[in-house]
Amino acid sequence: MNLHDLSPAAGSTHVAKRKGRGIGTGNGKTAGRGHKGQWARSGGGVRIGFEGGQMPLARRLPKRGFNNIFAERLEIVNCGTLNRFDDGATVDRDALLNAGILSKCEYGFKVLGNGEVTKKLTVRASAFSASAKEKIEKAGGTAEVI
Repeated sequence: MNLHDLSPAAGSTHVAKRKGRGIGTGNGKTAGRGHKGQWARSGGGVRIGFEGGQMPLARRLPKRGFNNIFAERLEIVNCGTLNRFDDGATVDRDALLNAGILSKCEYGFKVLGNGEVTKKLTVRASAFSASAKEKIEKAGGTAEVI
């Protein structure tokens, strides 16, 4: 088989309907839009979310809290994940990215206390939970805030 022999599976693709191409097609003249009315006009129709004058769902539902669009969200790393590193290693942003634990880390990361730390590590993070800091230090490591 060659690259030029490849074709999509049978029934997986459809030929586009050619609107307004004559009465014989079944989609001629009004091109499937019917006669007159808002939807028949070019540029006709209603905006997204419009419900015919009824109070839209987006306005009927209660709003809660505040979402800060300028917030710099920290990535999350659990204590149990840190055991992947060798004893005595320094765990920082670059080490986590290279190990594939984090796929992106724009604003830093926070270490949370889920799991156990069994190795002596130097962890450099933007933030630590109290339990995470305690576990890292209990294992003989250090928790440094950068």
